[in-house]
Amino acid sequence: MDDFSRSWTALRTAVAGLSDEDFGRPSGCAGWLVRDLVCHLVIDAQDVLITLVTPVEAEPTRDAVTYWDIVEPPTGDDPLDALVVRLAAAYGEPWLLKFHLDDVGSAAGRAAGLADRALRVGTRDQVLTAGDYLAAYVLEWTLHHLDLIAHLPAAAEPPYEGLARSRELLERIAGAQFPATFSDTDALLIGTGRRTASGEQAAELGELAERLPFVLG
Repeated sequence: MDDFSRSWTALRTAVAGLSDEDFGRPSGCAGWLVRDLVCHLVIDAQDVLITLVTPVEAEPTRDAVTYWDIVEPPTGDDPLDALVVRLAAAYGEPWLLKFHLDDVGSAAGRAAGLADRALRVGTRDQVLTAGDYLAAYVLEWTLHHLDLIAHLPAAAEPPYEGLARSRELLERIAGAQFPATFSDTDALLIGTGRRTASGEQAAELGELAERLPFVLG
């Protein structure tokens, strides 16, 4: 939960520090501007709140690793993605998005801090402990933090603890390890297809390069 709180707080702080102009810049999510990504984070925060107040009695079916599935790369036809873009535009002023993320995001952070790790919760037709659910979201926050700052070189990077934990999760999800010479950021960006490996990096990846990207859903 410390990693969840640290990563989520850092991401919300980075959003709070954006200028109005930054919201119109591209993000690391293909086809999304920064404002679209921030709108998605509002929805993510709502999902965290909903999940943490949806206790179930059934045995867990997933954990922090198996929560994620490796899926086909997006085609751009997902209606939910299109909805996010329209919803983000409807906010009009960047300060409204900032306010909403701070409001809902702070509540999600408090709920996470109060949650019993052993509590079983339901989401996406699966059952996890609250501890595993929040651990899985460290990867979500870290990847989206990297997306947020992809074209904002002056913005703060994700916490190193979250980067290391996210790399570990991605490697366990994929059942493969990235070269030790790769930084955690390189492993995450190249591993999920957010960055193309250089020739040297591709050579180090070897056969693993043929399996990339690992798109998570």
